[in-house]
Amino acid sequence: MRKTPTLPLLLLPVCLSLAACATTGTADVQIPADAVATTHNQPNGDVITEYRVAGQLRIVRIQPARGPAYFLQDRNGDGRLDDEKGTSQVYFKLFGW
Repeated sequence: MRKTPTLPLLLLPVCLSLAACATTGTADVQIPADAVATTHNQPNGDVITEYRVAGQLRIVRIQPARGPAYFLQDRNGDGRLDDEKGTSQVYFKLFGW
């Protein structure tokens, strides 16, 4: 009798569905086409990129030395990064292609 590899066949759809779910977290982060990027390297290895439109801060991308990058946004255009009840809106980009 020939054995068929059922475990890898069952894991494939699960892995694909998890990857699809992980990529939907950054759908709200859209860097404007006319944004000017400024990058700062921190002593701890973090890389901070600020995106400004007409001199006003719009999006901050933080790439820690370890871990995924995340974004802070100014959604209403008041020049301050938005927060909700004292907590910043953070968006992680886990996968990209």
